Amino acid sequence: MAETRTFLVAKEDASKRLDLFLSDSIKALTRSSVKALIEEGRVLVNGKKTKAGLKLKGGEAVSIEMPEPKPRILEPEDIPLDIIYEDKDIIVVNKPSGLAVHPGAGRPSGTLVNALLNHTRSLSDVGGPLRLGIVHRIDRDTTGSLVIAKNNQSHLSLSKQFKEHTTGRRYLALVWGAFKEDEGTIDLHIGRDSTERKKISTRTRRSRKAVTHWRVLGRYQFTTLLELTLETGRTHQIRVHLSAINHPVVCDQVYGKRVAPPSMDKAVADKLKSIKRQLLHAKTLVIAHPSTGEEMEFNAPLPPDMAEVLELLDSMQGA
Repeated sequence: MAETRTFLVAKEDASKRLDLFLSDSIKALTRSSVKALIEEGRVLVNGKKTKAGLKLKGGEAVSIEMPEPKPRILEPEDIPLDIIYEDKDIIVVNKPSGLAVHPGAGRPSGTLVNALLNHTRSLSDVGGPLRLGIVHRIDRDTTGSLVIAKNNQSHLSLSKQFKEHTTGRRYLALVWGAFKEDEGTIDLHIGRDSTERKKISTRTRRSRKAVTHWRVLGRYQFTTLLELTLETGRTHQIRVHLSAINHPVVCDQVYGKRVAPPSMDKAVADKLKSIKRQLLHAKTLVIAHPSTGEEMEFNAPLPPDMAEVLELLDSMQGA
């Protein structure tokens, strides 16, 4: 059923064109799509049909009959999959950098879901038509292990495990700075940033509990390799937590963009300059198999960019 929305034109919008007023008021519609709706007679000003170029005076009632959203059908795409494990219930993949998990605003295709559809039509639909098989996510530019549900029973079982925090998730991150201690815990509530809504932050009006445990695996020039274990699984949790304690993930373009210090080894510095994504990798995933209940551990090998940086850093240690 079509939805009709009505707006009262404010004084500050006086002299604005009708089509511009509506495209500014409804972000989902472009100016050209608004013009088409006006020409179809689906826009009324004070109850009367009019033209797109009508100059508003302020105080008018503008109603628009919104077009019904067209159901989006995802297409299979021949995108390579690095499959760690697969059976009749689950698939575990090593997701590469740059691959979004599912379609979203401004990203209608080229996702992991499109790749999965090219591999199999056995995917759960609990999460809806755009998230077939998707139980949990990692950031587009974060690499590593991800489990996919091939049927709804598996999806519900895995979802319960993630909700109750009975899964095991261990990440590797190269971060800026040195740590005095060998291990510790970051317990900071996070949520949408109060001013930058696209970012997650500790500075927020509505926060949720977030806990990350860390352990030092390697100490290098200006950087530290950490293993991180999630107790909770909030959006961008690791990146936000590490930034909050002034140890942002190396090459993170959002939560702690830093340049290599002038005294850093040139080979390492040059390599870091060439990397445009956070050096964060979801190495280990532990779940209970949804059918058998058996505990299963999956490990994703390091991506080439992160492995090369660590090799350079290790070679400096032995020099």
